[in-house]
Amino acid sequence: MHSRDKLDFGKGFYLTLIREQAEQYAERFTRRGKTAYINEYELDNETPDFVIKSFSAYDEEWLDYVSSCRNGRMNKESYDAVSGGIADDKVFNTIDLYFSGVITKEEALGKLKYTKPNHQLCILNGDMLDRHLHFIKAEKID
Repeated sequence: MHSRDKLDFGKGFYLTLIREQAEQYAERFTRRGKTAYINEYELDNETPDFVIKSFSAYDEEWLDYVSSCRNGRMNKESYDAVSGGIADDKVFNTIDLYFSGVITKEEALGKLKYTKPNHQLCILNGDMLDRHLHFIKAEKID
């Protein structure tokens, strides 16, 4: 599995349910003159042999998990996939202030309290990818 290190939910295969979010990510490539695609996949509804952790809010548990992953200390919990909000620019600025010690955890959580989470799913287990994620199509973005 190819992925950068120190991402929100660790090194894995990232997806989103939100098309606009995928388009914004693809634009990073097109602005640099590179070809970009949006791939569509289907994940099986049932994944009985795999553990998926879901974060429904930017809360203390989410902040601790993302902090450990972004600091290179991958959590030891045995999750096969993790779902929840992205640390986008606005959220990341708050996290960066927390990482650097400028604000406390409580202050960071206060700033994140009213931020509506966007969505990302990170599949960490290659076997889960092979067995339960199915490619549908690719669309070139101009």
